[in-house]
Amino acid sequence: MESGCGVVERTSWVPAGVDTGLPSAARLYDYLLGGGHNFAADRALAERFLLAQPNARAIARLNRAFLRRAVLHLIDRGVRQFLDLGSGIPTVGNVHEIARRSAPDARVVYVDFEDVAVAHSRLLLEDDPLATILQEDMTDPTAVLGAARGTGLLDFDRPIGLLMVGVFHFVPPEDDPAGVVAAYRDAVVPGSGLALSQFTSDLQPAEMAGIVEVMKRSMNPMYPRTHAEITDLFAGFDVVEPGVVPLPLWRPEEGAPDTDDPARAGIFAGVGLKK
Repeated sequence: MESGCGVVERTSWVPAGVDTGLPSAARLYDYLLGGGHNFAADRALAERFLLAQPNARAIARLNRAFLRRAVLHLIDRGVRQFLDLGSGIPTVGNVHEIARRSAPDARVVYVDFEDVAVAHSRLLLEDDPLATILQEDMTDPTAVLGAARGTGLLDFDRPIGLLMVGVFHFVPPEDDPAGVVAAYRDAVVPGSGLALSQFTSDLQPAEMAGIVEVMKRSMNPMYPRTHAEITDLFAGFDVVEPGVVPLPLWRPEEGAPDTDDPARAGIFAGVGLKK
């Protein structure tokens, strides 16, 4: 079988039915982070992505670092269970690994619809009684929340950390982004948290326009949002300091290297607590 990138790869770990010639955002992100669960089509797309945004690898690392800081902040706020929406392909520094360094009893339900991400998450978590992966579309909160309750891992009478990190820019306007977030917000109790990051055109408009064009060739087109639109997604949450800011400015760790220009991160991020 052929694709625009040559012979389609087929290896023993590829789930049946996966079209390895059609690039995906999850596998592109894996490649940018230095992972090995990607195919020629993903790598070719990533190279075009890097032409549009030369800082892409650094942005991927900054986004992963924000995830870590956000999870630890929620742990400090007493959260011990997480629903990670659009969790992607497992790489070093998954949510359950981060959380359990501070809270060994932390429970995590990962959610993704991409076959490779789900297959590798299942392998990673098969011997972990406190974490699992669901193959669902995060833009269908009813299905996701029903499946999450069915795992028995999350107690919806206690605070839950909702994680939407580096994924919401794949939700098109017609899917009612604010309504999607609100459905998850309404399903959790006060004291729950939301950590969200997403690409914006506010910081580097030319580079973002290039990324949007590149991602039209994948199964995951991108929809950047303004700072105001991203802030509006936190409706019903008290946004913690320093607010919705470029990735490296969200509670940088002491001793972290300064960034020459935070706008080069290309992504706004924030954490809110349900009122």
